[in-house]
Amino acid sequence: MRTPTFWQGPNLLSDVLMPFGDLYAAGGWLRQRLSRPRRIAVPVICVGNLVSGGAGKTPTVLAVLTQLLARGRRPAALLRGYRGRLHGPLQVDCDRHDAEAVGDEALLLARKAATWVARDRAAGAEAAAAEGADVIVMDDGFQNPTLAKDLSLLVVDGTVGFGNGRVIPAGPLREPVTRGLARADAVVLVGPDRQDIARRTAGKPLLQAEFRARGSTDLQGRRLIAFAGIGRPTKFFETLQDLQAELIGMAEFPDHHPYRESDLAPLLAKAERSGASLITTEKDAVRLPQAIASLVEVLPVDLVFPRPAALDRLLDSLLQQAETPARV
Repeated sequence: MRTPTFWQGPNLLSDVLMPFGDLYAAGGWLRQRLSRPRRIAVPVICVGNLVSGGAGKTPTVLAVLTQLLARGRRPAALLRGYRGRLHGPLQVDCDRHDAEAVGDEALLLARKAATWVARDRAAGAEAAAAEGADVIVMDDGFQNPTLAKDLSLLVVDGTVGFGNGRVIPAGPLREPVTRGLARADAVVLVGPDRQDIARRTAGKPLLQAEFRARGSTDLQGRRLIAFAGIGRPTKFFETLQDLQAELIGMAEFPDHHPYRESDLAPLLAKAERSGASLITTEKDAVRLPQAIASLVEVLPVDLVFPRPAALDRLLDSLLQQAETPARV
C-alpha cells in the first residue's frame, strides 16, 4: 500500500477515523496484556517501529548483525516474511527462495547472516537457536507479544517522525507513542531530526544513524531515472540527489511492489530515449523480473552510526547478561 497523505497532519478524514483508531489501539493494548511472551535460551533483540511503513528497520537489523558478527557471535535474523507465501519456520536460502516465497527483506538479510522466516515468531526463534544461533535479531515484531525481548530498538525516521500522531486508520501509528516508548530500550533516529524526536523521546538512549552509499559509488552528473517501491521512496531519491546525480525521472511504487516487465517498460523506453540509466534500491532489486534485472543499476547503501559508542554499550551489556546462567 501507499502511505496515505492525510496521515501527515490533522484533517477532517483523520478526525472521522479517530474512533476506529481508538479501537485499534485498545485491541493492541488488550493483546499485550493477555499474552504470555515465551522466553528462549538466547537473547532476543527486536528492531521495530511505531508507524506503518518504512522507517529503516531492515537497514538497522543489518547494522546490528554486522556488529554482532564482528564480536564473533552467531546471530540469526528473524522476520515474518511479509508478502511471502511461506509461513515457516524455515531458514532462508538465497539459491532456492525468491521474494514471492519469503519476502524481499528476508533475501537481503540472508546475504549477511542466517535468516529465518516464521509467522510464529517464538517458534522461529527456537528453530534458529536450535541450529546454533546465539543471538536472535528480529526485524519488526515490536507490537508482537508472543516472544520475550531482551533489547528493543525503536527506529524513527527523523523526517516524518510519527506523522499526525494518530493510530491506524486515522494516522500511521500502530500504537500510541507514549505506550510504545515505555517498552523501548533505545531509539534509533534515522536522518536529520526534523520532527523534534529527541525531545519527544527524552529519557531514552538516542542512537543517531544515517544512510551512506556503500563503496566508491560515483554518480555525480550521471543522467538517471530512479524508481523505488519502499516505505518512503523520496528518501532514495534524496540520496541520489545528495550524490549529485542528474535525476531526469522518478517513479514511486507501493512498498514491496512485485514488479512485472510491464511496470518498467515505460521507464526503460524513457531511459533509452534520454540516454539515461535506470537505478533502484537493493530491496527493490530482489523483486525485479530476471529479464530486466541486468538492465537496472542498484545503489547499495548502509545505515551507519557516526557515534557508535551508544550502540556498542547496549550490545555489550546484552551479551554480558547472556553469559549468566539460567536464562530460561
